[in-house]
Amino acid sequence: MAYTARLRTAIGGVRATLATLGIDVQDPRFRTHGEHAPDPDAPLVLVACSGGRDSMALAATARIVCASLGVRCGAVIIDHAMQDGSADVARDAADRCRALGIDPVVVDRIDVPADRRGAEAAARDARYAAIARIAGRLAAACVLLAHTRDDQAETVLIGLLRSGGTDALAGMPAVFARDGVRYARPLLERTTRDDTTGICRDLDVAWWDDPTNGDAADPDAADDDAWRALPLRSRIRQRLIPYLRDFTGGDIAAHLADASRSLRADKAYLDEMADAALERARVDAAGDVLRLSAKRLAAEHPAIRRRVIAHALGAAGIEASARQIEAVERLAADWHGQGAVSFSSGYSAFRQKHVIRVCQDGAHANRRRSRSD
Repeated sequence: MAYTARLRTAIGGVRATLATLGIDVQDPRFRTHGEHAPDPDAPLVLVACSGGRDSMALAATARIVCASLGVRCGAVIIDHAMQDGSADVARDAADRCRALGIDPVVVDRIDVPADRRGAEAAARDARYAAIARIAGRLAAACVLLAHTRDDQAETVLIGLLRSGGTDALAGMPAVFARDGVRYARPLLERTTRDDTTGICRDLDVAWWDDPTNGDAADPDAADDDAWRALPLRSRIRQRLIPYLRDFTGGDIAAHLADASRSLRADKAYLDEMADAALERARVDAAGDVLRLSAKRLAAEHPAIRRRVIAHALGAAGIEASARQIEAVERLAADWHGQGAVSFSSGYSAFRQKHVIRVCQDGAHANRRRSRSD
């Protein structure tokens, strides 16, 4: 069949992404145009598939690319069991993937624990944990995620509304690692949600629309209770981006996504500098969760200093807001005897002479202080 321009763009994105991960033509005999049956030990590329238009378009595109390279293409479908009929949605998605010729196709039903951050964050973490488990069991070379350029624009706006700063503007990375698994987003730069819809139609692939995305809500109804109940991302998608597009008269999603791409290089450099500074500032924990030299932290540029603190807390499994990170920063750079900075899960940071100590509340007074303190 003749490929449409949008399908060719998506195929090019998947090929380029796999190439950056070291996944290319597996044998000289596969260099001829067309599809090739992969060897049993060929690398396995997994597509994380929800059954929605984006992930179904990616699954179909990835199968085409993998077949041309002699690479195995599989799919992993996570049923969060958070909506009525979720098992049926997962089963239908699996059937569609198998009809595309994808193998293996794994469906995993998970329990999403209660989380003070909200259901969306809890579901995301549970989903990544399940995907990592399955990818490890199948020895997958990588997992592809179906985030598009529109998703990137929405992520940038969410970051600006919630926190701001370079990291928010940088959006989602195209390639990253989590829990020992390599993830990639081949549709992130050049493929839109309209494109994935078109790709599904081009290939006669059905999809499911998640009701929480708000497609059923009336965008013109100011008092639409259904719209107001949508998650933040869906509200941004349904209201804010259309407003900004009308206000600017241009493709605001493309503008935000393009800006985030250039800022990701800045973020990568700052992260590299911060990791080096963290090694300079870290001192023997001596039984605490973490200890940092206040003097070495104070000597760093504020942009690096805050990243050092954020990276150190994150590596210790401690969640911290921008305000909490700034409070820890003041323990080093603006010290005037202030009290401890409290975090969730019973952790706190305080300064003792020239050391910033992070430990669990209640453990400070009970721990015998060493001479180095």
